[in-house]
Amino acid sequence: MRSVLIGFSGGSCSGKSTLVDAIAEHLADLAPARLTFDRYYRPLDHLTLAERDRINFDHPDSLDDELFVAHLQALRDGLGVDVPVYDFATHSRLAEPDRIEPSMVVLVDGILLLADPRAAQLLDVSVFLDVDADLRLERRIARDTVERGRSEESVRRQFAESVAPMHDRFVQPSGERADRVIRWPADFKVESAALAEVIRTLLPAQA
Repeated sequence: MRSVLIGFSGGSCSGKSTLVDAIAEHLADLAPARLTFDRYYRPLDHLTLAERDRINFDHPDSLDDELFVAHLQALRDGLGVDVPVYDFATHSRLAEPDRIEPSMVVLVDGILLLADPRAAQLLDVSVFLDVDADLRLERRIARDTVERGRSEESVRRQFAESVAPMHDRFVQPSGERADRVIRWPADFKVESAALAEVIRTLLPAQA
């Protein structure tokens, strides 16, 4: 079975997960597999905790792109993969990976997904969410202060020092590789339904 790979990229807090969740609901009968590039941060066990905290995690070099591309290829070929489980508190990988089995459809997301031309080339359809920085920062503050216990000041500082510069350097330009660009404001109910239909049209050719 040759799987259909659908990729979703865009800046931090641009709504990728929300859109993917909505599409997955439309395709529930197909039980799509899910894969996120964020699971592939490089383990930093060889560094001290202080050194780990100084790593720029918004730069492509922080991600294990070789393993990720290999897993994309395997899923595309109908093979299962053992996906790393990343511990963001210690910047290391847990001993036991998660097994993801192939499916007719694999939904893939990641901020830097389209920044890697090898990954972009493996996708059957790629979508880029283009959302203004001010709105993405507002969403990130709301998320990180509640879910990660961070102060608003620290979120703003990280956004200014690494998130925004890396977005301008790597993420935004990668949108040129996308087959479809969704610009905010957008109706995700309409967009998800339309994309689900596009995905279904690809399935007969893969049988």
